[in-house]
Amino acid sequence: MQQKKSKGVGSKSLLTGSLIAAFITASPYFFYLYEGFPRSKVWETSFLGISLKYESGNFDGVDVIAWIVFSKAVPLLLFFIWFLTCKHWWYHAILVPICMYSFQIVSTFNDDLAFTDSVDIYYMAPIIFIALIFLYTIRMKIFDRIHNIDLSELERVSLKGEIKDEDEPTSPYSSVDEDDDEPLFMG
Repeated sequence: MQQKKSKGVGSKSLLTGSLIAAFITASPYFFYLYEGFPRSKVWETSFLGISLKYESGNFDGVDVIAWIVFSKAVPLLLFFIWFLTCKHWWYHAILVPICMYSFQIVSTFNDDLAFTDSVDIYYMAPIIFIALIFLYTIRMKIFDRIHNIDLSELERVSLKGEIKDEDEPTSPYSSVDEDDDEPLFMG
């Protein structure tokens, strides 16, 4: 029974991996899908019996906006696959380019072309800041575990590198009268 169950899980994993590999391999072809769009400013088509009409607005043609969208959507999907399949501790850093490409796709459809790709950094700054804090916290925990460092020991060390006694007060203002000309311990 267990062999059947593991065989089913293995074949499902093999199928998923094969589909991901096929998508990654075919990604250059997805990029060139923009060549199938017309070079006119208006595109009229019928999809499942529904008549659709799209106007390219400020762009020279429908093919130009398709080129911009596909040039951002293909890397976005590749980064998304990388994010979902990455097993490294830093995989949250991949969220930054995912957010960047997402903002760029949204700004492509914005009516005001003067600000395309120029104000995205203001929207991304909080995301980058949160990702950096999260990654640095994970990195510190990994570093501490690898090097067997106990961060509670840092409370016992003064700025000059001297180990404090347990019965000494731990207030940072208790040693104001000490000689401050001595360089700090940078150990």
